[in-house]
Amino acid sequence: MASGGGGVEEVSNKQVILKDYVSGFPKESDMYLNASGRIKLKVPEGSNAVLVKNLYLSCDPYMRPRMKQPIPGNETYIEPFKPGSPIVGNGVAKVLDSGHPDFKKGDLIWGKTGWEEYSLITAVQTLFKIHHTDVPLSYYTGILGMPGMTAYAGFYEICSPKKGERVFISAASGAVGQLVGQFAKLLGCYVVGSAGSKEKVDLLKNKFGFNEAFNYKEEPDLHAALKRYFPEGIDIYFENVGGKMLDAVLLNMRAHGRIAVCGMISQYNLEHPEGVHNLMTVVWKRVRIEGFLVSEYHHLFPKFLEFVLPYIKEGKITYVEDVAEGLESAPAALIGLFTGRNVGKQVVVVARE
Repeated sequence: MASGGGGVEEVSNKQVILKDYVSGFPKESDMYLNASGRIKLKVPEGSNAVLVKNLYLSCDPYMRPRMKQPIPGNETYIEPFKPGSPIVGNGVAKVLDSGHPDFKKGDLIWGKTGWEEYSLITAVQTLFKIHHTDVPLSYYTGILGMPGMTAYAGFYEICSPKKGERVFISAASGAVGQLVGQFAKLLGCYVVGSAGSKEKVDLLKNKFGFNEAFNYKEEPDLHAALKRYFPEGIDIYFENVGGKMLDAVLLNMRAHGRIAVCGMISQYNLEHPEGVHNLMTVVWKRVRIEGFLVSEYHHLFPKFLEFVLPYIKEGKITYVEDVAEGLESAPAALIGLFTGRNVGKQVVVVARE
């Protein structure tokens, strides 16, 4: 640690940098660790930015589309990463210096930060102050952060669930799916999830309390598999996967069923997305399909915390994390999402204090 100009401390700042835009399946070598970065531990004079020390970083599937080269005239909902710059994602951090009245030194926050040891955050509107520290801080990358809000908004606001309804969740052991399933069970629904390994299927049934779960890789016919678990059809589908799974679900929806479209991880690495062939069922079964962005539901965050914290403390909701140690493990952790390597919410620990 060395002193910079004007007596302000300047420290080394390791960063994970995106090398170039990615097409096809991402590789670890699409990112690299820059060990020679430096940063001053002071917010520039007159700026209302916040300087933080990053503690936990979140690996999320939506980060993959941000690695693609933008196509002119083809709008996306989220800006792409900049090659040569650090990757950006959700994280938990501690405030070291602040030019913003809402944040002071020592505060803990979660929100958008850089994949680096220290970040100067100018988009302060994306940050939430952490008030409840009697739960693991890493939970604010998952159950108490963006994935938790996604599960809450998608299930309760988009799906309008009722007791006794039949609910199907794909990628059900992931950061969002494991929560949707538990919310549905608390409401008295019949819940089935799909996942990609025996270990994950066991987790869904034994830890998260799903009624049934299956390994989609072992099902030669997804339509037949869904018919087996939902002989009377599906009321609610929480969509994380897209592609062939969505096509099979459409054939198994009940009249007036609802589909909340959270993501489509099966499509992110394809140059040409797969088509969906059974859309006519949407007409004759009067199915509502609605996509959503969690950012439009951020105003519900206080209400969400009030709802979920008691369940966590009473042990009625459980959460599984897959923890990778150290910033250097972040590229492999992110890429592992697309091969299903992670079990539960993928978190990277940058520092614990």
